[in-house]
Amino acid sequence: MGVAPDHAGHRARLRARLLDSGGEALADYELVEYLLALAIPRRDTKPLAKALLKEFGSLAKLIAAEPEALRRVDGLGDGAIAALKIVQAANLRMLRGEIAGQSLLSSWDALLDYLRADMGPQDIERVRVLYLNTRNMLIRDELASEGSIDQSAIYVREVVKRALELGAAAIILVHNHPSGVPEPSRQDIAITRDIAAAAGKLGIQLHDHIIIGGGDYRSMRGMGLI
Repeated sequence: MGVAPDHAGHRARLRARLLDSGGEALADYELVEYLLALAIPRRDTKPLAKALLKEFGSLAKLIAAEPEALRRVDGLGDGAIAALKIVQAANLRMLRGEIAGQSLLSSWDALLDYLRADMGPQDIERVRVLYLNTRNMLIRDELASEGSIDQSAIYVREVVKRALELGAAAIILVHNHPSGVPEPSRQDIAITRDIAAAAGKLGIQLHDHIIIGGGDYRSMRGMGLI
């Protein structure tokens, strides 16, 4: 049995709006609905799309959700989960492409777009270190630690040791606040200053510590904290 005529007609109308007017013509649930329909063609995916957005809170958080969390949603199989995750992968790859081979200091807005998309929707606190060469181009982007919902550990010695191993001339620290509030804590400030001092003694510059909170961010250098 094929797709029910009402489903087919509705999807055709969504497709026409998308192709004629672009993604802005569709609501978030309609984008998810159409995406899921590609993976689950014989089902009305509107209720599932609305349920997913309600469960995860936003389109960004839905796309960024871990597969294990998505599997807990009734009716969402691996095919549909893969459809959601391919959107995230494509988006991050395009944003990462904007900074590849570029000086990060002269591509700051593109770097922030990438970091907000990657870390803003996360519900676990993560610390990443960007290691740069003498031209401030990215050598390596590494996860330094992953913590609980409200804390994450980063070790000064390990960051500096890794910079030396990679021959990095500079580093940028990045971490997210799952609360959505990017204001640096006292611990954030203290560990940043410790890393800046330790790295500086070895000729490695700490350019910045960027804190991502949802779609917002704070630059600790911009705030005059380092």
